[in-house]
Amino acid sequence: MHLSKTDPELAQLLQHELIRERDGLELIPSENIVSPAVLEALGSVGTNKYSEGYPGKRYYGGQEFVDKIESLAIERAKKLFDVTHANVQPYSGSPANQAVCFALLEPGEKLMGMHLLYGGHLTHGWKVNFSSKYYTAVQYPTGKDGYLDYDEIGRIAREEKPKLIFIGATAYPRIFDFARFAEIAHDVDAYLVADISHVSGLIIGGVHPSPVGCADVITTTTHKTLRGPRGAMILCNGEESNFLKPPPEKSRRYLPTLIDRAVFPGLQGGPHDHQTAAIAVALHEAAQPEFKEYAAQIVRNAKSLADHLLSYGFTLISGGTDNHMLLVDVTAKGLTGKIAEKTLDEVGITVNKNTIPFDTRSPYDPSGIRIGTPSLTTRGMKESEVAIIADVINRVLHHPDDDALKRRCHQIIKDLCAQFPIYPDLSYL
Repeated sequence: MHLSKTDPELAQLLQHELIRERDGLELIPSENIVSPAVLEALGSVGTNKYSEGYPGKRYYGGQEFVDKIESLAIERAKKLFDVTHANVQPYSGSPANQAVCFALLEPGEKLMGMHLLYGGHLTHGWKVNFSSKYYTAVQYPTGKDGYLDYDEIGRIAREEKPKLIFIGATAYPRIFDFARFAEIAHDVDAYLVADISHVSGLIIGGVHPSPVGCADVITTTTHKTLRGPRGAMILCNGEESNFLKPPPEKSRRYLPTLIDRAVFPGLQGGPHDHQTAAIAVALHEAAQPEFKEYAAQIVRNAKSLADHLLSYGFTLISGGTDNHMLLVDVTAKGLTGKIAEKTLDEVGITVNKNTIPFDTRSPYDPSGIRIGTPSLTTRGMKESEVAIIADVINRVLHHPDDDALKRRCHQIIKDLCAQFPIYPDLSYL
């Protein structure tokens, strides 16, 4: 029976969300629009099955087809990222990073990651997160120019001697130098964990360097630039082991076993089989030749948006972008990130308020906003549409109290989105 008959209240809310997404622009860098095929797999009968364990090693019966689904996702991930091992069971990015810490660290041991207020992620050692509460966390900032200062990061590492170093960020618009980080980690005998959640699709598309061969372990979400469902993967190279826990001197050799045992039974129960199926679909889509052009267009759109905003007098952290996102200091326009986010939302443009390096304001009302181009690129928009979007952003942020202007700009965005429709055959009513 259709959802509108069984739960009309919930159906109405989903329909409103569908309309919001159709009529507006999602410009948060960590969001994207999945294909109808991914959406179909995510809502499949896979949600009915409970599958503790791994393919061929389950605790429940009835796993014949689930094993094949998970094995398919694993093989596709290994091939795409050129690794020998992939775990596709983490529920999301944060649990994936937690599993890596659980696998490689003892409670109280030291990890090092990018400072949250400079663009890092909660799970890389921020003070309120498990990564700081259960481990000793050291944070590194960016330089004044917004770029990672590798000499300073190396100095901190030599002084603190962490056992694990995270490279990766949630608000960093530049390329990551994985090879340089590998040198730093090797110098202090630390595991290097590359969290590529934001740039994994760009890596597959060939427009960002890969950490394979540099990092010991790679984590990534499967949404964002990879354009899959919300989920995560842990990737590495190495051998399976029969050790209950490999001795320290062999831990790098047997990373696959350490990772798998940390995910299950260490932290999680049964995987979400419908999510695994949808990840498999997204990986298949990412393996197609047209995905490389998609990834390249994401970057072209981001650079075009950066150029337009710079021409309008906006201040961009690091002066621009190499990837899919921009970090904009809006205080020069007399705004805060909170006001800018709300103002743009009123015209159908969704961004998120965000701290900027050396921010003097609260994270709840910071100095910046974060803007990304994955979703608009998925819809088929290119540089000419980016120019229209940049013009609207410029106008409404210069006149945030002009309601008539905002109404006109909102219509411009709705008209633009109508030219690039999403899910035309989908309805919850």
